[in-house]
Amino acid sequence: MDTAYITCVALTTLPLLLCATGAQGREPIDIGSRLELFVEDSLVDEVSGDAELVLHRPVEREVAIVHDRPWEGNASLYHTIFRDGDLYRMYYRGSGYQIVDGGLAFRHKQVVCYAESDDGIHWRKPNLGIVQFDGSTQNNIIWDGVGCHCFVPFKDANPACKPQEKYKAFGQHGAGLITYKSADGIHWSIMSKEPVITEGAFDSQNLAFWDTVRGEYRDYHRGFREGRDILTCTSKDFVHWTKPQWLSYTPDRTTELYTNQIIPYDRAPHIFLGFPTRYVPARYPITEIGEQLAGVTKRLGTDYSDGGFIASRDGNTFKVWQEAFIRPGPEPMGRWVYGDNYQNWGILQTASDIPGAPDELSVYASEGYWRGDSNQLRRYTLRIDGFVSLNAPLSGGEVVTRPIVFNGSALVVNFATSAAGSLRVELQSADGAALPGLSLEDCPVLFGDRIEGEVRWAGGGDISAHAGKPVRLRFALKDADLYSFRFR
Repeated sequence: MDTAYITCVALTTLPLLLCATGAQGREPIDIGSRLELFVEDSLVDEVSGDAELVLHRPVEREVAIVHDRPWEGNASLYHTIFRDGDLYRMYYRGSGYQIVDGGLAFRHKQVVCYAESDDGIHWRKPNLGIVQFDGSTQNNIIWDGVGCHCFVPFKDANPACKPQEKYKAFGQHGAGLITYKSADGIHWSIMSKEPVITEGAFDSQNLAFWDTVRGEYRDYHRGFREGRDILTCTSKDFVHWTKPQWLSYTPDRTTELYTNQIIPYDRAPHIFLGFPTRYVPARYPITEIGEQLAGVTKRLGTDYSDGGFIASRDGNTFKVWQEAFIRPGPEPMGRWVYGDNYQNWGILQTASDIPGAPDELSVYASEGYWRGDSNQLRRYTLRIDGFVSLNAPLSGGEVVTRPIVFNGSALVVNFATSAAGSLRVELQSADGAALPGLSLEDCPVLFGDRIEGEVRWAGGGDISAHAGKPVRLRFALKDADLYSFRFR
């Protein structure tokens, strides 16, 4: 797996990560027994040796679905994917371009399409019999009314949600976002004919979801602030929304953000992860495929897009990983084009193709935009929680957390080492002193590759005596990655 590295020296510029003990004196963070990831920096206090934070790029897999039906085409985009019980659902825009008089024109009216899967890997397009296209309803179209350009649904997790509104969606109408409802995720109707959010620029994948941690609906949509950027607002009823506010970033973003794809991480819903499409204009020289497209519309040949990664604990301030999460890849793949590498909204947990191996995370990205008769969506995989890790080479490195308060009696870690590598953990008091019997020297070496490896010390693994009290964790790594931890 390729990795992009940010060193401790570079991280000293970030206000949330201190490569010294500047976090001492701040209030402890109550993490209870929830899963914690290192996708942003607020839990980290001290970094020493050769330890650093590493952004991991997903592994490229098979093409998940090809948009080759007459009502789909080479401009099919804005994929939303989520698990719904035993079924996996996919929604996307069906659209196609053709070159007319040296420019681009739509081949047909845009529609909203639906696909489904039993495993998140193999997808089918059911004949739904709902919408007529070219004289037939034998297709997978679920909507052809207003808002098809960027219709973005979700399953509502609000416990007070009405059954007939179990699925909701945003769609663009004029200069704003209108809302939709559905009882089954297939048959849709408009909830609000008038836009409920009007401040922003909505020609993008504007999304919303129920935030189970804060008990409110959260919106993320596009605006323009020094190029394309992201706005957010909240609502208690999906009708009345607060005034949109710009996201803030640490460090500042270095590219425009066309989409946002922000979602609570299912295993740790207090953490928001974002997979924005990064928009990079006017780069030269032009690639071979860019030369062809520039003859139609200049920016198609000179502008580029790839996949980014951002993360937040409050939904407003996001850590920006300035390296790409998904790169366009080798030029013969043809993805060095504006409009390719658009990441989907949603993260699936899917089975590994290695028998007996743990499940993986699947994400998706588009390719083949603008040209030919169709485009497609490719699947990518990561290990569980595998977005970012604390990493150290064999020379070793250490990380100490801010003071935390936990519930539970055992500590489990998601980690991987080499055959010669190791991970050890020390439980400290809030002032940084090793607790009796819980020092590094008391911790037998952990090595291997486990999603939930229990940490033990010479006296055992029961640390319940320290639950509810401020403590620190000291991680010592050698040729190892630590992805997440939790108390149970």
